[in-house]
Amino acid sequence: MLPVPELLAPAGDLERLEYALRYGADAVYAGLPEFGMRSAPRNFTPEQLAEGAALCHARGKKLYLTLNTLPTNEELKELPNAIQQAWAAGVDAFIVADLGVLSMVKQYAPKAEIHLSTQAGVTNWAAARAAWELGAKRVVLARELTLQQIAEIRSNTPEELELEAFVHGAMCMSVSGRCLLSQYLAGRDANRGQCAQPCRWKYYLMEETRPGEYMEIGETSEGSYILNANDLCTAPFIDLICAAGVDSLKIEGRAKTFYYVASVTSAYRQALDAFLATPPGEEFLCPERVLDELDRTSHRRYSPGFYFGPQKARQDAGTGGYVRKWEFVGVVESWHEGLAKCTQRGKFTLGEELEALTPTGEVVRLSPAWLRSAECENITSTPHPMMLYTMPSETPLPPHSLLRKRLTEG
Repeated sequence: MLPVPELLAPAGDLERLEYALRYGADAVYAGLPEFGMRSAPRNFTPEQLAEGAALCHARGKKLYLTLNTLPTNEELKELPNAIQQAWAAGVDAFIVADLGVLSMVKQYAPKAEIHLSTQAGVTNWAAARAAWELGAKRVVLARELTLQQIAEIRSNTPEELELEAFVHGAMCMSVSGRCLLSQYLAGRDANRGQCAQPCRWKYYLMEETRPGEYMEIGETSEGSYILNANDLCTAPFIDLICAAGVDSLKIEGRAKTFYYVASVTSAYRQALDAFLATPPGEEFLCPERVLDELDRTSHRRYSPGFYFGPQKARQDAGTGGYVRKWEFVGVVESWHEGLAKCTQRGKFTLGEELEALTPTGEVVRLSPAWLRSAECENITSTPHPMMLYTMPSETPLPPHSLLRKRLTEG
C-alpha cells in the first residue's frame, strides 16, 4: 500500500509559514539568515523559528530547517550554535547537503531527523542507500529524475527511508542547483544562497572585431533567453508521482510572496486530496479548479520537468518574463453579517470584479456595490498601502481569505 504523501510548503518568514499552514500544508520548510539556499527572504531568527515551530506543532504539522549550503571553513565555526539553537527552538528535521554539516547535526542535535537536500544530487538507489547508512531519514531527490528512476530508487532502498520530490515551482538550468554561473558573473555564490539568477537574463552575441554591435541569438527579435528554464507543474499527474513511491511532495518558493504560497499550497492540497479520494482502479483526473488556481499566481510557462524524460523538460528561450493574469489586492480580516473588513495589498477600484480564495480552497466571486474607509467614508478605490476598508459580501468570507482581480490585457 502506498504511503499518504506529505504536502511540504515553503516559508520565507512567519507570515508565509502561517499561510502555508492555513491553506493545507502538512509541513513547512524554512531557513535562518545563514546556511540556507535562499538568502533573499527575511528568513527566521531563532526566536521566530521557535514561534514557527509552535504554530506548526499546535496544528499537528512539522517544521524543517534548511542548512543546505556548502559552507566554507570560516563559516563552520558558526554551525554548532546554529544547530543547537534550532533544535532547542523545536524544528523537526534539518535539510543538509554537505557531509560535514550532516556530521555536525548528528553531533549537536543527535535526536533530530536529517533530510539530505536535493543539492546533494541523489540520482540513484546506491546514493540513497548511502545517505540512509550515514543517518539520513529522508532524501530529497534530484530534480533531473524520471518517474521510472524514482520507482527504481524506491524498490531498492529501505522502506524506512523517505523520498521527497519537487512538484511545483522554479527549475534550475544546472544539475540539482549546483551552479557557479552567478558567482562568475555577479560575484554571488548560488551554493551559499545568493544566486543572482543570471540564467534568467537576456543574452546577445557580439563578434570580436565588431565591438558594441549586438546580434540576437535567434528565437525572437527581443533576444534569446537560452538558459531560462520553465516552471515545474505536476498537478495533472500527481498520482504518478505518488505511485512511484514518493513520501513528500515539495513546493519550491521560499522567496515567493505569502499569496503565492497560499494559492499554490491550496491547489496542491486539492489535487492530492482528489487523488487520495479516487477509488482503486479508477483513473485520477486533476480537478479543473486546481489548474485554474495555478493560473492565478505569477509564473513562468509550465512544464512537467524531467518526470517523463529530458525531452519534455523544455526551455523557454523566447522570453524571460512571467505569465501574470491576476493581481493580489487584499486580505479579509473578518466577516460579520454581510460585511467584510479587509486590508489593502493592491489597488482595487469600485466596479472591478473580485475573487476571494478561502483557506478551504473555495473561490468566491464578488462585485462589491460600495467601499468604505476605516473612517466609514464612501470611497471608490483602495489606493493606499495597507489601508483598512469595508465592503459587502453576502457569502461569508473566513479570516485570511485572499482577494484578487483579473488583470486587463494590454
